[in-house]
Amino acid sequence: MLKDDKCACGKTAKLIIDDQTFELPVIVGTENEHAIDITSLRSETGYITFDPGYANTGSCKSNVTFVDGENGILRYRGYPIEDLAAHGTFIETAYLLIFGELPTRAQRQKFRDLLSEQELLHEGLRHHFEGFPSTGHPMAILSAVINAQGCYHPDLLEISSKEDFLRAAAKIISKVRTIAAWSYRKAQGLPFMYPDPKLSYCRNFLHMMHSIPHRQFEPTDAEVRALTLFFLLHADHEQNCSCSTVRMVQSTEANLFASVSAGICALWGRLHGGANAGVIQMLEEIHEGGTSIPEYIEKVKRKECKLMGFGHRIYKSFDPRAKILRKAAHDMLESTGHDDPLLDIALELAEAAMSDDYFIERKLYPNVDFYSGIILRTLNIPVNMFTVMFAIGRMPGWIAHWYEAYADGTTKIHRPRQIYTGREPRTYIPLDSRL
Repeated sequence: MLKDDKCACGKTAKLIIDDQTFELPVIVGTENEHAIDITSLRSETGYITFDPGYANTGSCKSNVTFVDGENGILRYRGYPIEDLAAHGTFIETAYLLIFGELPTRAQRQKFRDLLSEQELLHEGLRHHFEGFPSTGHPMAILSAVINAQGCYHPDLLEISSKEDFLRAAAKIISKVRTIAAWSYRKAQGLPFMYPDPKLSYCRNFLHMMHSIPHRQFEPTDAEVRALTLFFLLHADHEQNCSCSTVRMVQSTEANLFASVSAGICALWGRLHGGANAGVIQMLEEIHEGGTSIPEYIEKVKRKECKLMGFGHRIYKSFDPRAKILRKAAHDMLESTGHDDPLLDIALELAEAAMSDDYFIERKLYPNVDFYSGIILRTLNIPVNMFTVMFAIGRMPGWIAHWYEAYADGTTKIHRPRQIYTGREPRTYIPLDSRL
C-alpha cells in the first residue's frame, strides 16, 4: 500500500479483533515520529477509531512545522525557532513558511514591495466598517472583512498559478494589519489612519493603531522588536485547532480568503487564541483584590483559582517561545520605563512560581501567552484585540498549510466519523396521539 510513500518503513502493526488479525502499515516522519496508517481500517474491519479531540490522530502529512513538546523544540521548515528569532524578521519567516525556503535578497525585496502595494483596502471595504456597531468585537470584524476581500478579488478565488497564490497571500498578510487597526479605531471612534509604505511591517501596524492626524506615533526600537518577535513566534504551531480548521475548510476546495476567515473564528475561543487575555484578567483580579503574590500562589495550590499563562498542553519541559518573549518583554519594559502595577505583578508572579517546588514538579512554567500578554499590554493593545494580534501573526502559517493541502492533489474532503449514541429506530407518532 505504501511502496511509493517516502514515509513507508516496511513495518506493520497488528490489530486483533475477534480472533482475526489485521496488519496496518507503519509510517515514519522526518523526526522519527511513528504512526499507524488506518486509512483502510473501516473497509477491512468495519471498525473506526475513537479519539475525542484528535489528540492521537494524525490528520495529514506536512512539511511546514515540527513540534517536539517533550523536549521543548519548535522548528519552521527545519530552522530552530531560536535561530529565526535571533536573526530573522517576521516577513522573512512568513516567506519561509509559505514557500519553504528563506528568501534571497531579491525575493525578500519583491515580497516586501508586494506587501506595500497591497496594504490599502478598497474604498468599498473601508465603508464596510460602517455597518458594524462600535461595540462589535474586532475578531468578528476581522473574520468578516477578510472573507469579504474575496468579493473584491474574484480573480483570486480560483488559484491557477504560483503567481496568483503569491498575490493572494500578500494581500491577506498585508491587509490583515489594516483591517485589525481599523477595527480598533472604529471601536474608539477615531479616524482611520492609512498605512504608510515607508514604514516596516510592525511599525506600520503601530502607526495605524496609535497615530492621530498630524501626530505620528513613534514606537521605540525595543517595542518594534518585541512585536516582531510576537508575530514571528506565533506564525505557526503545527495542527492546532485553527490550523486544522483552515485545512478542513480547504478540503472542500474553498478559497483562501474563506479558509483563513474560518481559522480566525476558530482562534477566537478562550481555550485557543484567547489565553493571553486570560493572563491580564488574572493580573487585574490580583491587583484589584489587593492579594499578595504569596497569597495568590497558595490559593492556586488549594485550587481556589487558576494560574493563567502557565504550563502548556504540548510542551512538557518548557515553551521555547516563552524563553524568547521573556527577554523581549524585559528589554521593552527597561527601554520604555513603563509604569504599570499589573506588569510588576506579572514579573513577581513569574519569579515566584518558577522558584516554587509545587509548580516545578508539575511543569507549570510561564508559557508564550504569559509574556505575550505583558508585551501587548505594554504596547497599549486593548485586551479584546489580543486574539486579533495572534491572528495577524498566525496568518502565514494558515496560508502555508492551505497551500500545502491545495498543492497536494490527493487531499480528500475531511469527514470524521462518529459513534452514534442516540435512540434506536422508532415509529412516527401522529400529533393527536402524542401525550
